[in-house]
Amino acid sequence: MSGLYDDPALYDVLLPVSARQLTFYRRLAESQRGAVLELACGTGQLIVPIASMGQLTTGLDLSSAMLAAARRRAADAGARVELVEGDMRHFDLGQRFSLIFVARNSLLHLSEPDEFATLLAAVRNHLAPGGILAFDIFNPDVRLLARPSGQRFPVMRVESDVHGELLVETTVDYDSRSQVDRATWFISTAGNQDRWVAPLHLRSIFPQELSLVLEKSGFRLLSRDGDYTGGRFSSASRNQVCQCQPL
Repeated sequence: MSGLYDDPALYDVLLPVSARQLTFYRRLAESQRGAVLELACGTGQLIVPIASMGQLTTGLDLSSAMLAAARRRAADAGARVELVEGDMRHFDLGQRFSLIFVARNSLLHLSEPDEFATLLAAVRNHLAPGGILAFDIFNPDVRLLARPSGQRFPVMRVESDVHGELLVETTVDYDSRSQVDRATWFISTAGNQDRWVAPLHLRSIFPQELSLVLEKSGFRLLSRDGDYTGGRFSSASRNQVCQCQPL
């Protein structure tokens, strides 16, 4: 079993940034004007295009393999971005940022309550006056979380230049106490079933819980949209797209 984050090329094929995600974070960076920090920046799918706009940018990630891919992306784009290997729960970069963001469910890799507190404390120490913390996480669907453990469910089919069509299936193993789904992705090619088997563990944060988590750590929720275009958040929304500031 290998981690999805150990194979940047496969990660980019399976989880590309959408045009709406990129537009949302680019516009937010433009509106904040100052330096930008992305936590869990991965292969740079978001931070490199933001850097290409000429803003001071930094990306932090725990995976050296993902950062290496981000450096190649930045070099290909001719973009200047500082890329730092580090843990978003405990970081000290010695500077402040107008925008800090954690995109595409990356916040949900933090499975313990104290991990949110330490991350938000580090964010507070790095936000410039008037700065914003932004993130997007999924809006939990209890029907999906309650699916039978061990049974496979289809996730997607995608085309890869290198591997041809890829079929992705998942199992679900949701623990209601910790609110963590210890899922496993099974990724197959036409000629090799389960060529990659990758754990994908994500915590669920329910809407009312999110407000309490932020408030407990000294942040106020400025806005919560249901999508990347400013759509109203409702129980039917797939995402929680949030902006907040220290109290």
